[in-house]
Amino acid sequence: MLKNAMTADFLRSAYGGESMAHMRYLIWGEAAEKDDFPNISRLFKAVAYAELVHAKNHFKVLKEQVGDNTVPAGAVFGITNIVDNLQGAINGELHEIDQMYPVYLETARFQGEKDAERSFHYAVEAEKKHAELFNKAKESAKEGKDLEKDNFYVCPICGYTEEKDAPEKCPICGAKKELFKEF
Repeated sequence: MLKNAMTADFLRSAYGGESMAHMRYLIWGEAAEKDDFPNISRLFKAVAYAELVHAKNHFKVLKEQVGDNTVPAGAVFGITNIVDNLQGAINGELHEIDQMYPVYLETARFQGEKDAERSFHYAVEAEKKHAELFNKAKESAKEGKDLEKDNFYVCPICGYTEEKDAPEKCPICGAKKELFKEF
């Protein structure tokens, strides 16, 4: 049960941001597919699923916070080209890594909100891998090339995303390889 309004506000904001990232990555994934970048499209879809995992985690911590709320959340908009869309994804991930989640995480720790702390920790650690994967995709796209065909694997507990093969154990939450969703 959440005891602190500030942590609850941060969870709502993070939920809003992750929800929008989920939808944005699905849209950009469709655009990548249309522009003949099927593997980058799958990366967008895999990370969209990871953002859904983050949103669900935040939402679950808010389970007793019933009622309407206005939710301020940052978002990137626009559909231009594959490189710009990937840069938008990178910018969003870096904002979460460098600005948003460190503040939210420290506030949850300070306020003793363990469930929120875990949810924020899972998200910020997974976002680091997302930024890395989007950077790799952007470098390929800048050369007019798609990513090499590899599968992407997403942890359904924390949103950690890996290419080629799922790890035996999630490096963030410890989930077993069998639980990972393949894209």
